[in-house]
Amino acid sequence: MRRIDVLSLPGGALMLALLSGCMVGPKYSKPSVPIAPGYKESPPASFKEDDGWKLSQPSDAKLKGSWWELFADPQLNTLEARVDEANQTLKMADANFRAARANIGFYKASEAPTIGIAPSISAVRDSANQPYLSKTIVNGGEGNFLLPLELNYEIDLWGRIRRQVTAAREQEQASAADLANTRLSLHAELAIDYMEVRSADAQIKLLQDTVKAYTDAVNLTRDRFEGGVSPLSDLTQARTQLDSALVLETDISVTRAQFEHAIASLIGVPPAQFTLAATPINLNPPTMPDVPGTLPSQLLERRPDIASSERQMAAANEQIGIAQAAFYPTLNLSAIAGLQGTSALNWFTWPSRFWAVGPTFSETLFDAGRRRATKTIASANYDGAVANYRQTTLTAFQQVEDNLAALRILEVEAQHQHDSTASAEQTLDLSQTRYDGGVDTYLQVITWQTAALNNERNDIDIMRRRMEASVVLIKALGGGWDTTQLP
Repeated sequence: MRRIDVLSLPGGALMLALLSGCMVGPKYSKPSVPIAPGYKESPPASFKEDDGWKLSQPSDAKLKGSWWELFADPQLNTLEARVDEANQTLKMADANFRAARANIGFYKASEAPTIGIAPSISAVRDSANQPYLSKTIVNGGEGNFLLPLELNYEIDLWGRIRRQVTAAREQEQASAADLANTRLSLHAELAIDYMEVRSADAQIKLLQDTVKAYTDAVNLTRDRFEGGVSPLSDLTQARTQLDSALVLETDISVTRAQFEHAIASLIGVPPAQFTLAATPINLNPPTMPDVPGTLPSQLLERRPDIASSERQMAAANEQIGIAQAAFYPTLNLSAIAGLQGTSALNWFTWPSRFWAVGPTFSETLFDAGRRRATKTIASANYDGAVANYRQTTLTAFQQVEDNLAALRILEVEAQHQHDSTASAEQTLDLSQTRYDGGVDTYLQVITWQTAALNNERNDIDIMRRRMEASVVLIKALGGGWDTTQLP
C-alpha cells in the first residue's frame, strides 16, 4: 500500500497518456501508380488549344456538376434534373453513404467509457434442503434492493480504437466517392440513352421519307409495267425495296422504345407513364462540346472511382494495425457504485452505499495462430486494395485515351461520310434519270437507292457516336468532380 501511495496522481496520468499515445501497425502512405507526362492521343481538331489540352495550362473550368449543359439541349437538361430527385439507384447509394457516416459514431463511442445502470428488486429464500447448507441459518427469505451504476472503459494503449475510427472515416469517404461515381454514371447513362433515342428518331424520319419515295417508285414502276414499258422484274424489285425499308423502320422503332423505357427507369417513373417526343438528332443536333482536359496526374484527383479505391486502400491499411494490436495486452478500467438495501426503508440511506474500482490487464497467451492468420488476411486485403487502386487508375487513363481517339477519328470520318453521302445521292439522281430515259435498268436505281440510304444512315450514326464519345470522355474526366468534395 505504501508503494502505491508513492505513485502520484499526476505521474500516473502522464504514464497513462504516454501509453495511450502508442500506435502499432504500418503508417499509411499512398502507393505510386504508373503515370505518363501526357496523353498519347491528341484532342480532335475542333478542340481549341485554350480548352485545356495544352499541357502547360490544364483547365476544367467548363466542367461542373451540371456538365450536360455543355450540349445546349433543353430537353436533355430537363431529364437530367430529374435523376437526382427520383432515381432509386442513387437513393440506395445515398443510404449507403449515410450508413457509413453513422458507422464513425459507432466506433468513436469506444473512445469514451460506457456507463450503465441496472436497478433491481428481488426476494430470495434459501431451500432448507440445499446441499452443503446448514439448516440452522435458513430463514424465511430476504430482500435485495439494488441500484448499481457501472462504468467500463478500454484504454487505447496500442491505437486499436483510434485505427477503427480512422478506418470508419476512410470508409465514409469511400462511400461518398461511390455516391459521386454512381451519380456521374447515371447522368452519363441518361445522356447516352437520350442520344440513342434522338438518333433513332432521325433514322425513323429518314426511313419514313424513304418509304414514301419507294412507294412513289412502286407506283411509277407499276404504271410502266402496265403500260408495257418495264418488265415485271422492275416492279418486284421496287416492292422488295419498299418492304425492306418498312421492316427496317419497324426494327429501329423497337430499339427506340427500349431506350425510351430506359430513360423512364433512370428518372424514376414507370415506362407506361413516360413519353419522349420525337426529335431527330440531325434536324436540330446538340452542341458538340469542347471538353476541357486535365493532365494524367490530375486525373487521380478528379475521378470518384479512383478516390473510392484509394480510400478503401487506406482503410485496409488500418485493418493491419488493428490486427497487430491484438498481439498486445488490453487494459480495461471498470468501476461500480450504488446503493444496496434489504428493504425500501434502508435502500437510499448512507450506510447502503457500495463501490468498487480497478484496472484489468488481459493478454491472450495461446490462440493456435488465430491472430497471425487475421493479420495475414489484413495484409493480403491491403495488397489486393493496392492492386485494385492501380488497375482503376490504369482503366481511367485508358478510357480517356479511348475517347480522345474516338473523337479525333470520328471527326475525320464524319467529313468523309458527308462527302460519300453527297456523292451517293448525286449518283442516285443520275441513275434515276438514266432509267427514266431507258439507258439503265431498274437494278441500277435500286443499287444506288440502297447506297444512298446506307450513307445517310451512317451520317446519323457517326453523329450519335461523336455525341456519346463526348459524354463518355466527360465521365472519364470525372464530370467536374474532385477530391475536395469528399467529407
